[in-house]
Amino acid sequence: MPTDTPQPVFVLIRPQMGENIGAAARAMWNFGLDRMRIVAPRDGWPNPAADAMASGAGRLLDEAEVAEDVAGGIADRTYVYAATARPRELTKPVFSPEAAMRDAAARIARGEKVAVMFGPERSGMENADIAHANAIITVPVNPAFPSLNLAQCVLLAGYEWRRTQQDVPEVVVQGQTVETADQRDIEALARHYEDRLEEAGFFYPEHKAENMKVNLRNLWSRMPMTRADVQMLHGALRQLLRGKTRG
Repeated sequence: MPTDTPQPVFVLIRPQMGENIGAAARAMWNFGLDRMRIVAPRDGWPNPAADAMASGAGRLLDEAEVAEDVAGGIADRTYVYAATARPRELTKPVFSPEAAMRDAAARIARGEKVAVMFGPERSGMENADIAHANAIITVPVNPAFPSLNLAQCVLLAGYEWRRTQQDVPEVVVQGQTVETADQRDIEALARHYEDRLEEAGFFYPEHKAENMKVNLRNLWSRMPMTRADVQMLHGALRQLLRGKTRG
């Protein structure tokens, strides 16, 4: 059974290869989407090649709804996007994938039923297909080579949908020891180095010493360090001083 998570339906219009249907299912499930509809698949349905390519997302294929034409594939939807890379003569709102999925999320939150249509691999959707849609999604691709694989297009839309459902930090520090050093840690490290460098005569000549100390403090504060980093730098300095003493 499909999950209970509110989400758009992804509708594959006249897909030509079972492998691409399977890859699209895999791309959908990567981002938590499991409502697939297939309109007039060229090689019939079910398709063994789709099952082989789905790689863990076979449930989506088992539960996929099949329709004879576009009208049947979106009959119960209240708002439909058509994903196409080519400009069309039809006048419709044109969304980027990011903006489209934000708009879809807002509509679904209001109780609307949303679908995203993806065209056949070789030529994409025809104007007659797009005429059924309320809006267009266009990916900003290289104009000299605008063709996207079906699964790639599904993947892009799925990724943007996922971003609307959870906060994704742009940058995160990961590893075994990621506890960020606080100002007390940084201050202790700065004093340790400043004191030892003072003893070694590093701050010379005297009239430049104060500015050199300020620059060193600025260096420590500018570095995003974990507590493990601070401990390592303390240890490195201690070891250097022990080696000098033994020598």
